[in-house]
Amino acid sequence: MKIYFATTNKGKVQSLQRDLTKYGIKIVQEPINLIEPRSSDVQEIAKYKLEQAYPLIKKPTLVIDAGFYIDELNGFPRAFVNFSLDTIGLEGIIKLLEGKKRGCEFRHCLAYIDGKLKEPKYFINNVRGTITKKPKGKMQKHLWSELGLIFKPENSKKTLAEMTFEEYTNWGEESREKNSLGNMFYEWFSKQK
Repeated sequence: MKIYFATTNKGKVQSLQRDLTKYGIKIVQEPINLIEPRSSDVQEIAKYKLEQAYPLIKKPTLVIDAGFYIDELNGFPRAFVNFSLDTIGLEGIIKLLEGKKRGCEFRHCLAYIDGKLKEPKYFINNVRGTITKKPKGKMQKHLWSELGLIFKPENSKKTLAEMTFEEYTNWGEESREKNSLGNMFYEWFSKQK
């Protein structure tokens, strides 16, 4: 079974493929640049992206949108991660947190549609952690974003960028056991006829 993933982000493709390979599902990347609406709701953005992608692909299609929510900043930057990184950067985010608690989370929404569904199906998860006081580690191709340099997942002593690929994969497997978009999707998908 092939499912087409509309994204230019290879890290997202690798992550989802790791989740779905065991179920015999192949993810095919469709590197389409999609317009994102101005919204802080990852589900609303995913819906809009899917509405653009499916008419172009015309096969089982999914998109993922992600946001980064900092507790002490009322959720900033939410779904405006790229804008925030382009303007204030990691150092700006760190500076905004001086003297504040550093709790945060990634939120992800996978949206899926095929020719049988009348409406898209949505799957949402979150990954809790904290923001470090300075960037640590180095960017690697499996990371989705520069935020991996400052995001330390719960129960980890390292940022995502400090982890070796093996450590990242092991952390991801433990995290995915409970909170995987791929597993959520497959649990639903396997019951469809």
